[in-house]
Amino acid sequence: MIDASLRVLRTDVAGMPIEWIGFEDAVRLHCLEQILYPMGSVLYTVHGGINARSGEQSTLAVHSIICTVGQSRAHLKRLPSYAPPLNNVTLFRRDANLCLYCGGRFGNAGLSRDHVAPLSRGGSDAWQNVVTACKRCNHHKGDRTPEESGMQLLAVPFVPTHAEYIYLSGRRILADQMEFLLAHFPRNSPLHERIGAGPQ
Repeated sequence: MIDASLRVLRTDVAGMPIEWIGFEDAVRLHCLEQILYPMGSVLYTVHGGINARSGEQSTLAVHSIICTVGQSRAHLKRLPSYAPPLNNVTLFRRDANLCLYCGGRFGNAGLSRDHVAPLSRGGSDAWQNVVTACKRCNHHKGDRTPEESGMQLLAVPFVPTHAEYIYLSGRRILADQMEFLLAHFPRNSPLHERIGAGPQ
């Protein structure tokens, strides 16, 4: 029985994380001979057809990490202007499900996206201007800056790198996948301390 919630981490030819894919896409890449080499543990063994001559059924091992062919685009994701897409799920995970005003930990339903510099005052809806806030703190802050509302930020918002974003957007991340992703985080990434603090 295949557990479809387990995803395969796909990398480019340079070994940089690209995306999460399902086992069907991993099998398709194998059939197209797009996989340079597999890494990590075997997630699934997929059974194919039966050979008419030998009578044996073909099998394919799908690994947790696969390196695929194609031009590396890693350099584009290292540009200072690069910013991954922003959504609440990845934002809350970046901030370890902590309200960055009161320090309380909440489930996603109890959190909201707060704009440090309010949108109405020229603030942007971008990673470096948004933090996770509980609904009570967000309501109290209102249309003011933290200074104006007498609130202090517990951490500075930051733009995740692409490898960090792959982590933030992952659902069930296996130990070997986590180790691989951590090796691609910047040394000074706040995520090194936050991983394990919030819901995985």
